[in-house]
Amino acid sequence: MEVYGKQADTVDWGDEVDYSGYEWFKDPPPRPEPAAPPPPPSEPYVPQPGVIEQNDMFDYALKSAPNVLFARYKQYGQLGVLAWCSEFSEMTDALKALGFEGNMFVSTRTQALKTCEEILALNLEMEMQIIVMYLSSQVARLRRFLDSERTWDDYPQPKFPVHPDIELSRS
Repeated sequence: MEVYGKQADTVDWGDEVDYSGYEWFKDPPPRPEPAAPPPPPSEPYVPQPGVIEQNDMFDYALKSAPNVLFARYKQYGQLGVLAWCSEFSEMTDALKALGFEGNMFVSTRTQALKTCEEILALNLEMEMQIIVMYLSSQVARLRRFLDSERTWDDYPQPKFPVHPDIELSRS
């Protein structure tokens, strides 16, 4: 019968090694040379006039967006919000294109995030929850592009109406 595995409770490694005359760290390893500072950029970035103009137009549009949304809500009600969401979606697509081209300024990004907060802070009393959800999804779409790492919790909660005369029964 063959027996495999450990046969004894202790392991004998042999005699102890004598380190009494050994000089530890007598010859330390050589230290690496300090890294040279990075060379200065050859020339500072100067955006093209068209890029500056685009960012200025987006900045103006983003600052105006909450007021335009509220005016559409006051003029057309919930359907005005729905129409505005379509325009906001087009602006989001254009902002994404600007960002992918590498031409979005930090100030434009900051204003876009601020605009999203202002839009959600508006007191729009809407009964059609699908429009509330659509508005929230458009804001979330822009936010995901601008800052995908962050999580926001300022979205309105849908309030689906429940008819009081109908009782839900479990069958």
